[in-house]
Amino acid sequence: MTVFLCSKCGTAITPDLAELAAIPAVSGDDQDRDKESRRAPSTVPQGCYAIDPEPWGPPYVVQDDQENPKPAQSRGPLVSREEGFVISAGVQDTVLIHPGDAPGLQPLPDWENSGGCCGPAGDQGLNRACPCGAPVATLAADCFGPYELHLDPVRTAIVRL
Repeated sequence: MTVFLCSKCGTAITPDLAELAAIPAVSGDDQDRDKESRRAPSTVPQGCYAIDPEPWGPPYVVQDDQENPKPAQSRGPLVSREEGFVISAGVQDTVLIHPGDAPGLQPLPDWENSGGCCGPAGDQGLNRACPCGAPVATLAADCFGPYELHLDPVRTAIVRL
């Protein structure tokens, strides 16, 4: 079992979690979305975690192939900016968990980096903080993308029990 801690203060962010061998596939079926929140089911089941090897979040760079663009980040939508379609060049190896497995995390002041339609899109940078105030994670919980929480691998520490 594994627990994740805030690197700044040492507070446990998660309970004991079991590692998944791979990130589960995301359902593209709109019928799987919660009728009230319009969110997709969580990418990772509660009580588990997976390491996302793909870049996540800002900074974003313009994609070379503008005719056949890829989603801006794994399991996310296409993102077009003034300069064209972009792709994440952000941190790799984020720890992907069910948002319910980090109940003590708080939105950043003034909901910084939490823009979205029905919830934070997760593409603006860290948007969740440890109770000590240190930004440690990015919640993606909007109606058009995945429902997942990414723990920053530098701002969190891993303890294997």
